[in-house]
Amino acid sequence: MRPSLDDYFMEIAKVVASRSTCLRRKVGAVIVKDKRILTTGYNGAPTGMPHCLDIGCLREKLKVPSGERHELCRGVHAEQNAIIQAAYHGVSIKDSTLYTTHQPCIMCAKMIINAGIRKVVYGRKYADERGLEFLKEAGIEVVYHPID
Repeated sequence: MRPSLDDYFMEIAKVVASRSTCLRRKVGAVIVKDKRILTTGYNGAPTGMPHCLDIGCLREKLKVPSGERHELCRGVHAEQNAIIQAAYHGVSIKDSTLYTTHQPCIMCAKMIINAGIRKVVYGRKYADERGLEFLKEAGIEVVYHPID
């Protein structure tokens, strides 16, 4: 059976997540417009910097709960990396859809709003609900599409 577009792009987001270097969770994101992939992103350290896989995770060491103290994390979130890739390569993502393996945090939600993304499809829930609240308040369509 042919997968739906949501199933298809979520599967691709899961494959993108496999490149993640985060010790806590592997997250992947795909930005799509007119059924075409524009950019992808996964969570990991900035380009050229050591990854958590190599040097450890400060948030784990300090036992910081999920959804808190984002500023301590050396990683760039998958959604942020997908948006950054669009900017880096001069690709407009206005009115696009973002598929992400995990519910966006508040920081990512703010970037999604300002990037002009119109729809977010996510596969796993996240401890911080503020991101969803912001997206909905901004009029962005949010779809929970559970993945295994």
